[in-house]
Amino acid sequence: MIKLTARQEQILNLIREAIDNTGFPPTRAEIAAELGFRSANAAEEHLQALARKGAIEIAPGTSRGIRLKDMGESGPRLGARQLSLPHPAIMQLSLPLIGRVAAGSPILAQEHIEATYNVDASLFSARPDFLLKVKGLSMRDAGIMDGDLLAVKKIDAAKNGQIVVARLGEEVTVKRYKKSGSLIELLPENPDFKPIKVDTDKDEFALEGLAVGLLRAWG
Repeated sequence: MIKLTARQEQILNLIREAIDNTGFPPTRAEIAAELGFRSANAAEEHLQALARKGAIEIAPGTSRGIRLKDMGESGPRLGARQLSLPHPAIMQLSLPLIGRVAAGSPILAQEHIEATYNVDASLFSARPDFLLKVKGLSMRDAGIMDGDLLAVKKIDAAKNGQIVVARLGEEVTVKRYKKSGSLIELLPENPDFKPIKVDTDKDEFALEGLAVGLLRAWG
């Protein structure tokens, strides 16, 4: 059993909560702000200590490159119990990759599926239903880059702060969700882009899914 300090346990719980609430781990700056650290460097030191103890994995090159390695209450994680299964193939998911979505048709319609990928179920905070290829850099500061494959779970409601896939008329977009009454704001994670405001009493709007993970082709 991994022995953690009280502060390390606090940070680990913060990471779990962020993944459960938004589908993504927090940035160093968010951890520092939440726990009252003077700088993101202090958060980085604690994360490195958690990585040395085997509680998390840290992926270089992204502000949210943190992966839990335990089997938490919120669902399957990458962990020893999964790796010890006699047939690892049973942990594989077969997920359709969605290409351009035609206006007015279901996002999982057969004509939208460009390919099918077999992926490890433990990579995601919840079981996804499909992959969506990200276009553009509006979510760059959330660690979501152009060309990434976003793992998406079908939903019909979301919490404020979650990253969602939404349909606006003929367009499908990935943004952070914020709702107040009949007004919805779809917030980018890049200061070069402006929020999108939606009035559900007037505008054609639908939630297509919740972001629960990310796949990136390196090289």
